[in-house]
Order: sequence, then structure tokens, then C-alpha cells
Amino acid sequence: MLEAMSESKGVFHRRGRALGVPLLAAILFVAGCGKKADTKAANVDEAEPAVPVTAERVLKGAIDRVVTADAVLYPVSQSNVTAKIAAPVKRFLVNRGDHVKAGQVLAELEAADMAAALQESKHQVEQAQAAYDLLKGATAQDDAGKAESDVQSAQQAYDAAKKVYDSRAELQKQGALAQRTVDDSRLAMVQAQTQLDVAKRHLTTLSQVGQRESLRSAEAAVNAAKAHYDNLAVQLSYATIKSPISGVVADRPVSPGELAQPGAPLISVVDIATLIARANVPVKDAVAIKPGVPARIAGPDGDLPGKVTIVSPAVDPSTTTVEVWVTLANPGEKLKPGGTVRVSIIAETITDAIIIPASALLNLDEGGQKVMIVVGKDKNTTAEERKVVAGIRQGARVQIISGVQEGDMVITSGGLGLDDKAKVEVQAAKDEDDDDDDDEAK
Repeated sequence: MLEAMSESKGVFHRRGRALGVPLLAAILFVAGCGKKADTKAANVDEAEPAVPVTAERVLKGAIDRVVTADAVLYPVSQSNVTAKIAAPVKRFLVNRGDHVKAGQVLAELEAADMAAALQESKHQVEQAQAAYDLLKGATAQDDAGKAESDVQSAQQAYDAAKKVYDSRAELQKQGALAQRTVDDSRLAMVQAQTQLDVAKRHLTTLSQVGQRESLRSAEAAVNAAKAHYDNLAVQLSYATIKSPISGVVADRPVSPGELAQPGAPLISVVDIATLIARANVPVKDAVAIKPGVPARIAGPDGDLPGKVTIVSPAVDPSTTTVEVWVTLANPGEKLKPGGTVRVSIIAETITDAIIIPASALLNLDEGGQKVMIVVGKDKNTTAEERKVVAGIRQGARVQIISGVQEGDMVITSGGLGLDDKAKVEVQAAKDEDDDDDDDEAK
């Protein structure tokens, strides 16, 4: 029996040994499969997911450097019409708010006394002109005729005296007359010669000097009378107040019947069909602004076009700004002088600039700016950080001076907080039309 038990025990031991090897292998196999499964699961957990982003290509194009500033509106021209003479206001022909044209009569002053004085001066001119005509046509000619007659008489007296002298001188040579008689006749001839010379000089003076001076004096009297008349006519014209410019009557501080004083404003007229927006621009921005460049002015019905006409050559020391004038049309006169507007001036245009969307520009913690560039293809795309130097901004676009090149793909959304070399998935940008379609579908 003991032998039987020993035999059965050996059989069991052999069987156990035979069964133990496969069992151990099975256990090890199961353990190995579990380890591989755990490793695979761990690898799956450690794989970095792709971050969805949108991107756009870097382009070359034109970009404007726009300088914006607040400005105050002024009329292009204004005039405080004043009286030049002291006289009561007879009547006004316009009221506040009326549109007037250049040369239009605005008011009239009392001027009956000046009108009477002008009429009197007119008669004085006529009288001076008549005296001049009489002297020129009658008196001067009579004096000249009398002088000519005196010359003829003196010539005849001289000829007779000379004839007597010559005859007596001949007889004296023959011894028929005494020397004294010849001397007397010679004295008479000399006196006749003197009278003839005087008459000739008188005729010459009258014809060359006297008549001319007499006519000049009479002509001067006529001119003086006319000048007095013209002066009174001008004074009388001052009684009619006219507008020097076209525009709108802004103020009328004097009432009818009140005395208008010379130099005191009587009516104010402003031209607001064209306005000037005066803006104070920082010096660094004003350097690029030149007269003639275009500008836009925010108006009640949208932006209005304008043009820079004046850039002040001096800097305001209190504000360190430069005053810039922008001229603009005011259709409908909706903009009013004294109002404040926003002016946008196109200071310069860069035609070959590297341009990216402004949404792609990110700030660095240590200062400066960067963009995230998409590199790689298909599913192996990553984000690469690039430091950039930004230039001009215009709306949703910005110029990049250095850091990117034309054709690079810059991330426009999803780049904030994205690490360098992070895996990304570029998605198509959703259009506004698609959004509208989705809204309608909802």
C-alpha cells in the first residue's frame, strides 16, 4: 500500500511538472500582453494633439500711413462788414441766416446830406470846365492877336527910324547935316529897336508860356473840382453796404435807426460752403505730411474727402504739435464752424510693402512683437515663432519691416499662447456668407 501511495505520489509529481510549464507560460503571456497594452495606451496618452488654427499668406502690396487727429472746423472765409462813415442805419435788406452773394446790398445808411453835397460839387465841375473852355477858345487867342499887332507896329516904327537914320548919316557924310542931328536920329532908331524887341518877347512869352500856364491853371481848377466830386461820390457810395464775399449772414449786431460807427462790425458774413479743419498733429507724424496729400473727414453722413493745404512751419512749444489745415467741401452745409471732427490724413503710401493681418501680430513677454508661422505639410504642420519689426498700420493690415517673407503662412487665430514647434492643424477661414447661411438654417 505504501508502495502504491508512493507510486501515485510520483505520478502526481510528474504530472504537476508536466502541467506547470504550460501554466507558467500562459501566465507570462498574459502578463506580457497586459504590459504591451499598457505601453500602447501610454503612448497614445503622450501623443500631442494638433491645435486648430487659421492662417493667411504674407503678401506684398501698397499700404498707407494714415495720421489721425481731432480738428476744429473754421469757415474758409469770413468778413465782418463795417461802415466807413458815421451815419444812421436807414434799413437792412438781409437777416441772420440769409444766404448772400458777393456784391449784394446788405444795408443802406442815411445819406441825404451827402447826396446834396455831391450835386453841388457836380455844378462846380461844370463851372470850372466852362471857364477852361472860354480861356482856351477866346481869351488866349485875343491876347495873342494883340501881341502880334504890337510886334507889327513896333517893326514899322523901327523901319521908319532906321530909314531916317540912314538918310541923315548919308547927308552928314556929304557935310549937309550936323553930327548932332545924326545922333538924335540914331537914338530914335535904337529906341524903336528896343520897343520891337519887347513886343517880340511879349508875343513869344504869351504864345509859349503865358497861354500854356493860363490853360494849365484853368485845367487844374477843373481837375480839382472833379476830384472833389469823386470824393463825395465815394463817400456817398459808402452809404450802401455790400457783401465782399458769398456766404451766410451770421450776425447783425446793429438795428435800423442806430448810428453806424466807422470800423464797428455792422454785419458778419461767413462762407461755410468750404471749411478748413485745423488739426494739431505730433511732430513725428507731421514730418511726413505735405500740402496736397488727400485726407478724410468724418461727417454726419459718412466720410468727406479733403486735401491738406497748409502745414505750419513752426511747432507749438506748449503742445509740441504742428498745426495742419485740411480743406474740404461742405455739401448741404451740415458741418458747422466751431465743431470738432476726426481727420485722417494719408501721409505717405508704400507701394511694395510686406503686409500681414493685424490679428497675426502678438506681443512678446520680454518686449517686442512676434508672429507664428505655419511650417510643414499635410498633418505634419507645426507653428514656428518669428520675431518681427512692425511698421505702418492701416486698419486690419500691418506692414512688417523684418521677420517674415512674402509667401509665409502666418497664423491669424489660435496663435495666442501657442508654444514654439507646437503641432497645428490649419483650418479654412469661415466666411461671413457661411455664417449668414448657418443663421438662416437655424
